[in-house]
Amino acid sequence: MPDDKAFMSFALEEAHAALEHDDVPIGCVIARGDEVLAHAHNARERDADPTAHAEILALRAASKAIGSWRLDACTVYVTVEPCVMCAGAIVLARAERLVYGATDPKAGAIRSLYNVADDPRLNHRVSVTAGVLEREAGDLLRAYFSAKRA
Repeated sequence: MPDDKAFMSFALEEAHAALEHDDVPIGCVIARGDEVLAHAHNARERDADPTAHAEILALRAASKAIGSWRLDACTVYVTVEPCVMCAGAIVLARAERLVYGATDPKAGAIRSLYNVADDPRLNHRVSVTAGVLEREAGDLLRAYFSAKRA
């Protein structure tokens, strides 16, 4: 069984890296078993790309690493509940599991606003574990937005 907290700690390190270019601190790690296939952080500001979410960048890198768009037997670790775009991409990539930290009541598409990962109308479902290092992920986001408002 993979160590969810260890992988989420790595995702939090990625989230901190997003601060270097003033982006929302969200990080993502994709693993297959104990092997990290890819990791990324939000880069929308740096890349001037609305799709440069941590999850999308990590999904692309993981697919290249294994030579397939199908991420069977992979777990996606992300510090914050994915949005609709990212949740859809995780399902379409056929990821086995999604583990996230903080919930996102304004844009979360896994449990908060939508249930994309286990919508029976879609042809794939993703097993979800929520709340791993939730406090740490939430504190990082709150500090970022508090500093933006100051």
